[in-house]
This record gives sequence, structure tokens and C-alpha cells, in this order.
Amino acid sequence: MQTIPMNIAENFRLLRERVDAAARRAGQPVRLLAVSKTQPADAIANLAAFGQRAFGENYVQEALAKRATLAALGLEWHLIGPLQSNKARDVAQHFDWLHSLDRIKLVAALGRHRPAGATPLQTLVQVNIDDETSKSGCAPEDVEALAAAVAATAGLQLRGLMAIPAPADLARRRDAFTRMRALFERLRAVHAAVDTLSMGMSDDFELAIAEGSTLVRVGSALFGARTAR
Repeated sequence: MQTIPMNIAENFRLLRERVDAAARRAGQPVRLLAVSKTQPADAIANLAAFGQRAFGENYVQEALAKRATLAALGLEWHLIGPLQSNKARDVAQHFDWLHSLDRIKLVAALGRHRPAGATPLQTLVQVNIDDETSKSGCAPEDVEALAAAVAATAGLQLRGLMAIPAPADLARRRDAFTRMRALFERLRAVHAAVDTLSMGMSDDFELAIAEGSTLVRVGSALFGARTAR
């Protein structure tokens, strides 16, 4: 395995310090998901050598190639990008977590294709909290029905919610995070296994943690600015 580039090692150390400090202030543990979309397998292996185990990908085929290359490392793979119907089989068979479930018609296919004997696919319902036409996610009023479908499907495990608020000033993002937390708390009151609120990225994860996030998705603060796809 290659030596970890100093900038990644230092980025990871500083980021962990900030996440851990924000988690202490919030009074709850927070997981770090390294967003590795467009990053080469070597960069992921380097960061894994420094202790990061969970990686988030946007594109199924890109992720599958990296997963195959890095299979010996035993990493945890999360799909955080939109899920197309024709990719449901691949996601069910090869990912550990899905953050972007946004419609009921995908639920049965995911459950049907999850391999027998595998641990359930850990599933988050994506919410379009700011009603953006350009974003995936179900409407807030549809969360309960979609969550109930996941909870009732063998091969899937409902874990909580994910959101990507509209790019806006911090006050508006805080409001979106607060509304997501309210949805999360209502869902957790109904489903005992719900424990994950995935929100917050490189530029706002500390605010998201303060507003209840239990998992933050960070890419550029770790790897640097992404190359345009």
C-alpha cells in the first residue's frame, strides 16, 4: 500500500478533530462518511490506511470498480447519489448503505435482490427538504409511508433520513436542518431501529451536527476540490 500523502493525512486529522469537537458539543456520537466520488482507488486506500472505513459514492458503476479493486480492505460502501431503477440490483447486491431511497417502487426490487444471508441493506430515506426541482428526494409528507415500506421489507433495514438542503445562507440551512431533525424525531418515535440522520457536508457539517446530524458526508475537506466529471 502506498504511503499516505501528507495532505490527506493532515486533512483527515484536522477534520476528525472538528467532527469530534462538534459531536461533543452536541452531546452525541457522529460518524464521518468520506465522499470519494471521482477519487481514484489509490486515494481511498490511502485514507483507509489512516483509519477511515466508510466511503460514499454517487455513481454505481464507478463505485463497483473501486469496490472490486479494494475488496481486500473490507471497506463499507455507501451510495449517496440518486438511485435509478435499473441500478437497484447492483446496489442491493454490492453496497452496505443506501442514503438516497426516494420512491416506493424501488423498495421491493432492493429487498428482492439483497443476497440471502447478507446483512440487510442499511437504508435512509432521502428527503427533498427545500422542495428543489433539481434535487432527488421524497416530499416531507411522504416520509412515513416510504419508511414504513422499507421497515416491512425483508433484506432492508430502515436506519433514518438523509437530506441535502438548498445552497443558501447559514440561517436558511439551519432552518432546513431543524426541519429535518423534527422529521427524524417523529420517525424515530415509530421505528426503534432509526438512529441515523445524514446531513452536513464540507462547508456546513458543524452546523448540521449542532442541529442533530449523526452522520456527515465530507469530500473536498478530505481530498481537496474534485475534478469536474
